[in-house]
Amino acid sequence: MNTTTALVTGATSGIGKEIARRLAAHGWNVLIGARDRARGEQTAAEVGGAVLPLDVTDAESVAAAAAAVPTLDVLVNNAGISLDIADVVTDVDVDVFRRTYETNVFGVVAVTNAFVPALRRSAHPRIVNISSGTGSLTWSTGPNPQFDHVAASSGRGAAYRSSKAALDGLTIFYAHALAADGVKVNALAPGLRATNLNPRAAAAGGDPAEAAEAAVRLATLPDDGPSGLLFSWDGTIAPW
Repeated sequence: MNTTTALVTGATSGIGKEIARRLAAHGWNVLIGARDRARGEQTAAEVGGAVLPLDVTDAESVAAAAAAVPTLDVLVNNAGISLDIADVVTDVDVDVFRRTYETNVFGVVAVTNAFVPALRRSAHPRIVNISSGTGSLTWSTGPNPQFDHVAASSGRGAAYRSSKAALDGLTIFYAHALAADGVKVNALAPGLRATNLNPRAAAAGGDPAEAAEAAVRLATLPDDGPSGLLFSWDGTIAPW
C-alpha cells in the first residue's frame, strides 16, 4: 500500500483541487487543506483524500493541523488570494498589500515552518510553492511567454505580484536551508487559469488541470532532481 502523504493548502477549488485529485489518483494519502471543513469534506469526497482543517493565516489552526500530521512527504503551498482591483500601484491601498501578504507570504512561512519536522521524517520530502509568472521580475520587465508585461507595467496587481516575488525568494531560502535534509523545494508559475482567484482568472480559459500536472511533476521529483528553482507550467525553468 502506498503510504505517501501529501498536504495541499487551499485545496477546495481551482489548481489546488486538481493537484489533490491527481495525487489521490496516484494512490497517495492526500490531506485537503481547507478553511471551511464542510467544503473540505465535499472536496475530499469528490477527489479522494481526507480533509485537514487549516487556515494558513491563523496560528492556532496551523499548529493544530501540524500536530495531527506526524509524517509528511509532500507539502504543496497553494493557498493564495488576489485582492487587487487598481490598475496603477499608486492607487492600491496599503491594507490590500497587508491582507495579500498575510496569506501569500506569511501563511506560507507559518505552514512550512510548522510542517518541517514532519517533512524531515520523510524519505523523499518535497515542497511545491504555487507562485505566479507575474511575480518574476525578469518577466515583468520584458517579453515573456505568460503575460503582457507592457500592459502590467504600471503595477496592475502589484500586491499579488510582489507577494509572489517574495514567495520566490522564500523558495530559494528554504531550498538552501533544507538541502541537508533532502527536501526539494521549488516554485511553479502555473499560467493564467480559470479559477476563482480574481475576475480575470475566472474569465480565463486556461485549464487548472494543466497546471496541476506541472505541480505533480515537482511533487514527485527524483532524489537527484533540482531544488530552489521557479518552473513554468510547461516544465521549463523560469527566471526570477
